[in-house]
Amino acid sequence: MPGLGWLSVTIAIAGLVRGFTGFGTALIVVPVAGIFLAPHEVIVVIALTGIASTFVLLPRAFRQADSADVSVLILAALVMAPLGFWLMARLDDVLVRWCVAIVAGGTLLALVTGWRYAGRVTRNKLVPVGGAAGIIGGMTGLTGPAVILFYLTGQATAQTIRANTILFLAGLDVVLLANLFFRDLVTGALIFYAALLAVPYFITSLIGQALFHPDYERSYRALAYSVIALAVVTGLPVWEPA
Repeated sequence: MPGLGWLSVTIAIAGLVRGFTGFGTALIVVPVAGIFLAPHEVIVVIALTGIASTFVLLPRAFRQADSADVSVLILAALVMAPLGFWLMARLDDVLVRWCVAIVAGGTLLALVTGWRYAGRVTRNKLVPVGGAAGIIGGMTGLTGPAVILFYLTGQATAQTIRANTILFLAGLDVVLLANLFFRDLVTGALIFYAALLAVPYFITSLIGQALFHPDYERSYRALAYSVIALAVVTGLPVWEPA
């Protein structure tokens, strides 16, 4: 299976990061997975492996999240995800990888520079955020950037931010998988591939959750940003021979 060793290490690191921050899996895994897999295969694998950590992280997330806001985000993503898949099917694979690099790199830049959303968050503003997440997720597999930026630049506590992102990303994984099954893009080989990757992801998600403590939020984020930056640079198509 192409890139199984590299992706096993990558997703193990991503599980650790997601366990103690609530985000980062797609930003870390998708750029690297694009080296070995086609865009739709990347989305299948990232969504299926996400199920592994979901069972570990959801119980606590349900208790701490704002479920009403997350529901609005998921519904908006559900409506707009098909547009993302439509774009993916019509773009060249290398162009999709450049889109991944631009979205992931732009998200990282906004986080590192401390960009903050200063306005009041209303339900109406949640709709375009969720819709953007659905489009970007369907096109590239990057399920979190729009919502990560929205919550990480908002005024909620670290625990609520973490819980909201976990809950939303779990719901969006379901949305993406439903679209993929409908399009007959989920094969037995991809399911087996994802199952192998789910093992290290499950284990490191447990470890990351055990390590999480609100007092060390800044340290967690600094580590997550460093790992994301390495993944984005590694996944750039420019490194491959023409």
